[in-house]
Amino acid sequence: MDGDPAVDLISLTDGESLLLVRVLGRHMPGVLPWHDFLDAEITVTSGFAQGRLELCLAPDDLDTWSETVATLAAGAGAHWMDDGRNPGIRFEHAGEGGSVSVVVTDAAVSGTSVRIPVRLPAGWAEEHAERLRRVRAAWPREVVETSPHAYEWRR
Repeated sequence: MDGDPAVDLISLTDGESLLLVRVLGRHMPGVLPWHDFLDAEITVTSGFAQGRLELCLAPDDLDTWSETVATLAAGAGAHWMDDGRNPGIRFEHAGEGGSVSVVVTDAAVSGTSVRIPVRLPAGWAEEHAERLRRVRAAWPREVVETSPHAYEWRR
């Protein structure tokens, strides 16, 4: 970590359940191509279960999170990080009132999953777009792939 303060990319809570994805810092600062990868952790809390998982976010994961927010805001279910590299997070609309079931699955390491219900507050999509902007401002992309498997610092 660069010594930068952590930034919450995802914070969905309704007072009973919590899904939090906290970005902690660069995975390997100064090392091409890993400089733009980010260490993070997922925290899930409900009245029944509590857990924490470490993950490493690739730059593309931030792009797909933006797409996931848009999909959820449009009323459809979505799956984020479903590539098997990290724990996956699936969002299923659970009915009226803005409730979703959040399923966090750690298939690659522990083989476990947890499902929690969360009521989405008004304005949650705009809030999460701002959270994403703060993550990108704290850790901007500084590496560019000039050809397959060839990287250099962005100028």
